Amino acid sequence: MQIAMIDDKIIPFEKLEPAYLDRGLFFGDGVYEVIRSYNGKIFALAEHLQRFADSLAAIEITNVDIENIRSAILKAFDTAEIPNAKIYFHVTRGSAPRNHVCDPDLKPNFYLTITELEDDSQTMQNGIAVSTYPDLRWKRCDIKSLNLLPNVLARLDAQKKDCDEAIFVDESGKITEGAGSAFFAIIDGQLQTSPLTENILPSITRKYVIKAGENIGLKIVEKSLTPQEAAAADELFIAVTTKDIVPVVKFDGTTIGDGKPGKFTKLLAEQFRLFTT
Repeated sequence: MQIAMIDDKIIPFEKLEPAYLDRGLFFGDGVYEVIRSYNGKIFALAEHLQRFADSLAAIEITNVDIENIRSAILKAFDTAEIPNAKIYFHVTRGSAPRNHVCDPDLKPNFYLTITELEDDSQTMQNGIAVSTYPDLRWKRCDIKSLNLLPNVLARLDAQKKDCDEAIFVDESGKITEGAGSAFFAIIDGQLQTSPLTENILPSITRKYVIKAGENIGLKIVEKSLTPQEAAAADELFIAVTTKDIVPVVKFDGTTIGDGKPGKFTKLLAEQFRLFTT
């Protein structure tokens, strides 16, 4: 008799709900996206859907219609009626008994949530502390996959250090990005961030931060930093979909600048907000 146990309940294997056989649960076999809205308007939907399509293609999930995903997002968003919302969704390869290989015609599973975003204005005023952590992730971080255990471990480590974000450092001693964010520095009036490679997520927020930097006349330098260079920077900040631009005032225990959000970070945040109206 084939069985399954869920918590302390034993049930016949054939009566398992498909959710318990999801390949996302077994293997992280899927990709996800996070989008946000401002005052009832979804921001950068086309860019997020294109990245989602690229991630699906990269892991060879080919039987998903992106237009259907778009329609589902819009329907759910209209139903939720949350002006400032976080929209999370993912697609997994489907549900089947655990096996690394599966039927290529397996029906993908779609999941979406819409929740209200908290007011983070205080964070912008005060800034956050971050700490470094070894980049233990796989070699295709440009794919927004569900395999996020290294990110979880990094965030747990940061939490133990009373920090709000972990900053990954690779084997060569260079910063890649944050556990859930893009990472930026202001050095000698230049905006510096790691170049896009297979070990960096092509962040949509990063794209708009660079546009904002160009609009206020900053030179953009796409070059990886060492932790020592970051600690000595004039200003630091992270950029993430649900929080936009967040000043970093402490890096691995070192105070950045005067310990307050820097002038260029504030200017960039003001310029970024223009994109969202």
